[in-house]
Amino acid sequence: MIKKLATLFILFGLLTVNAQQPGEDEMGAWYMYFGTNKVSERFSIHTEAQFRFYETTSNFNQMLLRTGLNYHINPNAIATAGYGYIDTDNTYFELEGEVNSKEHRIFEQFILKNKVWELLFEHRYRLEQRFLDFGETTETQHRARYRIQMTLPLTDTFFLNFYDELFINLQDDLFGQNRLYGAVGVHITENSSVQLGYLRNQFANAVYNRLQFGVFYNPDLRGLFKKKKP
Repeated sequence: MIKKLATLFILFGLLTVNAQQPGEDEMGAWYMYFGTNKVSERFSIHTEAQFRFYETTSNFNQMLLRTGLNYHINPNAIATAGYGYIDTDNTYFELEGEVNSKEHRIFEQFILKNKVWELLFEHRYRLEQRFLDFGETTETQHRARYRIQMTLPLTDTFFLNFYDELFINLQDDLFGQNRLYGAVGVHITENSSVQLGYLRNQFANAVYNRLQFGVFYNPDLRGLFKKKKP
């Protein structure tokens, strides 16, 4: 187990040494909530809220609210269709000329899961149709995303989580961004956990460093939808 952990951290370190100029001097932060709310044997509702800051607790950057309907094909395959609303403040002092934007986003995704020894892998494929409003102008964009995530249980309570996600623009420049993430997680209850991690968000011309704090809560709501017996 120790050798495997050492190998994982070495690989993670090698992936992060490709340094570029940082997007800004401050360490930003993302505060996040994710929920998978099961409503039947095959269906669940995805709920999500993210609040992102250019600095750890100040200088607001973005609010993201997302929901979707999940269809559980089997325990290792999930198809989702959903909607997101994103309110972005682009007026950080080093981003001269940027304006605030609001976005309505439709997305379709497919998740596949598998296990190799103790490692839990998740492959997420997502398409997004983005309707952006910059105030005086509007724009429609399309992109594809692929995320490979790996979770390593340490004990019944603690685990490590890593992922790498590539964003591909389906217009203009092909490369959108790449997100590399590593975190320590704690299972609070059977259906809830928290993660504290670091995200390296790489764009074509800049890299942004972000602390992340995530809360995950996956309740089983099937009892609320069962018909009461007379």
